[in-house]
Amino acid sequence: MADDDPRADAIGRLKHRQSFQQNALIFAGVAVLLVVIWAISGAGYFWPVFPIVGLAIALGAQAFQLYGQRPISEDDIQREMRRRPTDA
Repeated sequence: MADDDPRADAIGRLKHRQSFQQNALIFAGVAVLLVVIWAISGAGYFWPVFPIVGLAIALGAQAFQLYGQRPISEDDIQREMRRRPTDA
């Protein structure tokens, strides 16, 4: 998100954060629903663990993208440009 417009960059981050929060709420609801279905159906082998783990991995990837990565800076760009061999 290395944008020249700080306002647009901030709006983009807020939208991503809002999307993450919505996905986390949906994840929690689906997990609860799966556990309720499991409990009503006899509470045998705890099969909801598989979809819950899959959803948790997806949510974790989104969280890393949102909170774990730093934006690309001008220094990063300049450093990468110096590393690239020139076409001669």
